[in-house]
Amino acid sequence: MARLDVQQKLEILADAAKYDASCASSGSTKRTSKGGKGIGSVTGSGICHAYAPDGRCISLLKILLTNSCVFDCHYCINRKSSNVRRARFTVEEVVALTLDFYKRNYIEGLFLSSGIIRSSNYTMEQLVEVARQLREVHDYRGYIHLKTIPDADPELVHQAGLYADRVSINVELPTVGGLARLAPEKSAARIDGAMARMKSDIIDTKDARKKYRHAPRFAPGGQSTQMIVGADSANDGDIILRARGLYDDHALKRVYYSAFSPIPDASSVLPLKRPPLMREHRLYQSDWLMRFYGFAAHEIVGATDTATGMLPLDIDPKLAWALQHRAQFPIDINRASKSMLLRVPGLGVRAVQGIVSARRWRMLRLDDVARLTVSVAKIRPFIVTPDWRPTLLADRADLRVLLAPKSEQLELFAG
Repeated sequence: MARLDVQQKLEILADAAKYDASCASSGSTKRTSKGGKGIGSVTGSGICHAYAPDGRCISLLKILLTNSCVFDCHYCINRKSSNVRRARFTVEEVVALTLDFYKRNYIEGLFLSSGIIRSSNYTMEQLVEVARQLREVHDYRGYIHLKTIPDADPELVHQAGLYADRVSINVELPTVGGLARLAPEKSAARIDGAMARMKSDIIDTKDARKKYRHAPRFAPGGQSTQMIVGADSANDGDIILRARGLYDDHALKRVYYSAFSPIPDASSVLPLKRPPLMREHRLYQSDWLMRFYGFAAHEIVGATDTATGMLPLDIDPKLAWALQHRAQFPIDINRASKSMLLRVPGLGVRAVQGIVSARRWRMLRLDDVARLTVSVAKIRPFIVTPDWRPTLLADRADLRVLLAPKSEQLELFAG
């Protein structure tokens, strides 16, 4: 087999990394260096690979160290038995690529993951060494996100947190049964244990930095994880409850959802078709409701179909919840609590903040609400203003059809 050059490796290993969604760089902070000199900054802008929660474009060099793997997870295109072209970077090649792309202002950071080569410990050592060389040898102050390996020695995983802004450990699948069936070499208990240790290390370091100014930083962007959607029989209710448990148990910054994509030479235990991409989108919306809108997981699960446990595809989960709780609407836009305003379909966090701030000075009318939102049509059935009262509209049986965005009705991505 002909030896691959760095460019060929980059094409293979960047493409192989596209299946990992957990690469946003929110939560990062600017690093300082001795004498004010160093390479990189996470505050600039460049090629967009991901979005931070504040809407900021984040450019990342997102690659695998290698797409070779000793594991044979059914859903993974890089599994041991997969017939794909293999490549492997050296530590020095990843470091050089990162620095070169940074100096050219192509990227703002590095997202590095890997298949398992030789052993979990050996692979984790290689990942950590990339980050160590960037930080200590080259004084690199840009963003680093490392995908850690739960089977590796805890001390190696701890070292990853000392060099990386964010670390992640993928739970892979929503249920223990699904993981045992599709990735028998992986252990849900080991994954959970690694995430618990990472949470403890993050808390301990934060406490130390409050007492000691020069205590080392440790994963200031926290930890994240990813779940594959549609590879097993887990429904949306299962996934939402699992995500809530991960947030509560391990103080995660983000849970990412990745719609299963059929792979070449797929195992017979996998579905033949990918799930609708709109399903992935609805799960992200549900995640947003739990994190920023005050919804409990059981409330969102209550909006799923009772027979299938799936969220509706034609309307978003907040609207689905509101239609099931019409007795709580309409609400007075000038008197309702902030928590209730956040439950109005069509009102986002910024719009609610604008309403709460503006109504301190005067009574808001429907036109005032319209100026604070993208479209007032979705909101009108659920609110009351001095010049608007939806006396009949809120009781209409066809309200769901009227409010479902036509573009989304046409984009149910059959897959």
